[in-house]
Amino acid sequence: MAPLTAADPGTRLRQGGEALAATLPPLLVAAERVAATVAQGVHGRRRVGMGESFWQFRRYQPGDALHAIDWRQTAKSQAVFVREYEWEASQTVWLWRDGSGSMAYRSAPALPTKRNRADLLLLALASLLSRAGERVALLGGGTPPAAGRVNLTRIAAELERAAGVVAAVERMPDLPPIAVVPRQAELVLFGDFLAPLEDIQRVVAGYAERGVRGHLVQVLDPAEQSLPFSGRVRFTGLEGEGEHLVPRVEAVRDRYVERLRAQQEGLALAARSAGWSCIVHHTDRPAAAALLALYVALGQPRAARTSRP
Repeated sequence: MAPLTAADPGTRLRQGGEALAATLPPLLVAAERVAATVAQGVHGRRRVGMGESFWQFRRYQPGDALHAIDWRQTAKSQAVFVREYEWEASQTVWLWRDGSGSMAYRSAPALPTKRNRADLLLLALASLLSRAGERVALLGGGTPPAAGRVNLTRIAAELERAAGVVAAVERMPDLPPIAVVPRQAELVLFGDFLAPLEDIQRVVAGYAERGVRGHLVQVLDPAEQSLPFSGRVRFTGLEGEGEHLVPRVEAVRDRYVERLRAQQEGLALAARSAGWSCIVHHTDRPAAAALLALYVALGQPRAARTSRP
């Protein structure tokens, strides 16, 4: 067998991964620590897929393989049924994080920014999924889904590059484009989801119509949930909206909280209508709680779950 050389693709890939790991240790180490914490409390994902253990029957859908039809069960009724098995093969999970300016917000120096927490959750989820042998990729990242440590460091590097783009561009999109992903794939979106509800509904419905199951993770600073400020406060927009002086914050707090509640209810409804899950996470809460709730949601059948870890 010929020895590996610097020109060998395997050597280049390994060296590239090691280089990325060396340049991005803090976030990656933190993410894997969170993933390890959650991994201790879960024992695999019971998923539909290619395996030997029977799980359930379901009605035939266009695109299902003919060999999956259970003719005995079908003969008992006028509908055609497919036999499903417990998941024993890798799944494709696509990840996306809001890169807009509003994600740079934090209300106190001791808190992480919303972008930092979203990155931590995204990388921790990628690590957890890779441990389970599933393939992950960034939506719009330009690299195909894969598993393993090298892929994890590649995703971390893509997030780092995206952060540099945010610093150079005044405004980044706060919702993902409707990209082409395989049918039956899963999509996890991290963001503050404060965009107009009709825009969010359009994205969710666009992916759901393509057979993609999704999960929304709304990441908010605790101050955004309750508006705890008092007195005369000047608010500065992080996406070029300018400044707005509020003479007395107490006078607008109830109205603000009501509008945020309506936004969150609309977000949950958009997810539920598409069979997606929706999780609300605040940056002053442990990241592991949100990751566990998300991981459990990924393991559920196609029915939406809304929680507030």
